[in-house]
Parts: sequence; structure tokens; C-alpha cells
Amino acid sequence: MAVEDSGKGIEPDRLGSVFDAFVTTKPNGTGLGLAICSRIIERHGGQLTASSDGRSGALFQIVLPTGQAGRGTSRLQ
Repeated sequence: MAVEDSGKGIEPDRLGSVFDAFVTTKPNGTGLGLAICSRIIERHGGQLTASSDGRSGALFQIVLPTGQAGRGTSRLQ
């Protein structure tokens, strides 16, 4: 699954820290949103990544493992 925005983007040198708690690219942000999302996805065995050229938005990709049908797990790709 991927989500893309059309904002000003994230400077490429900051991409490595955007999932750290209390790191924000917004003037009034708390820096918790991406950190919480990343932790939830990781605890489900997945991965959240971000990419941006720093000028034209950001792309966030979520990869979650697929479960076997009938075992009470859901699939999201």
C-alpha cells in the first residue's frame, strides 16, 4: 500500500529520522504521528518507508506480511 502527498516534501537528508519520536518537519508538529504509525506496522511484522525529493511531496509505503486464509489474519498490500 502506498500513500503520496503533494506538500513540499521531506529533505532527503532527513528521511532517515522521520520515523523517530519527536522528529517533525512541520512548524507545529509533535513528531509522534509517523513514529506511532511505524511502530504499529513493525509490530505487525511489516515495514513503513518514506521517500521524497524534498520538493514535490512524499511517498510513504506500507508492506505487511500476508496471512494464510482461514487463520484469522487479514491481508493488506
